[in-house]
Amino acid sequence: MYRLFVKRFLDILLSGLGLVLLSPVYLILATLIRIKLGKPVIFHQERPGLREKIFRLCKFRTMTDERDTEGKLLPDEVRLTPFGKKLRALSLDELPELWNIFKGDMSLIGPRPLLKEYLPWYNEREKLRHTVRPGLTGLAQVNGRNFLEWDERFELDAQYVEGLSFLLDLKIFFRTIAAVFRHGDVAEDTNRAEGNFASIRKAALESKKDSQMENET
Repeated sequence: MYRLFVKRFLDILLSGLGLVLLSPVYLILATLIRIKLGKPVIFHQERPGLREKIFRLCKFRTMTDERDTEGKLLPDEVRLTPFGKKLRALSLDELPELWNIFKGDMSLIGPRPLLKEYLPWYNEREKLRHTVRPGLTGLAQVNGRNFLEWDERFELDAQYVEGLSFLLDLKIFFRTIAAVFRHGDVAEDTNRAEGNFASIRKAALESKKDSQMENET
């Protein structure tokens, strides 16, 4: 009952309430971001959601568009300003995702939506993460956030799906609030902190294939 109906009802109720109550905060943040980081204020990126359906994730931007002489974006740690770092530390950059939750793209609690480029590289257990709506926060996020190894993160996502319940969601919710106040586990450069999953998985598969070929010869 909770998984099928109550969870979605609570998502609509709480995200709708959040959008209304936090509207002054949205206005203030949007103004500051426009002044300090430029436009667009909202950053959009395609991510896979429930049943791997692609949706447009909404976040406040936290980095500038500074580029090198060849027109390539500079590394994250260069483009991430002290203001952007503060937005991430307080998770304020995630606030626009309440709109994704209200629309039904996401849930308050669930596996975090990752890049769509990772879809071909999941194994069967890892694919469990797409049998529920992705979340604003999740079990992996309250157990290490960006600094977990990929295998650990996906195992926590699978455990969440298998044990999904109101009590588990409530526990994750309060642990998320505590983590935000601690300002911990925030990566300035998420690519450097977590590595590119597709590259890591591809390299592992190629290494396994080479090993099998050596054993056969």
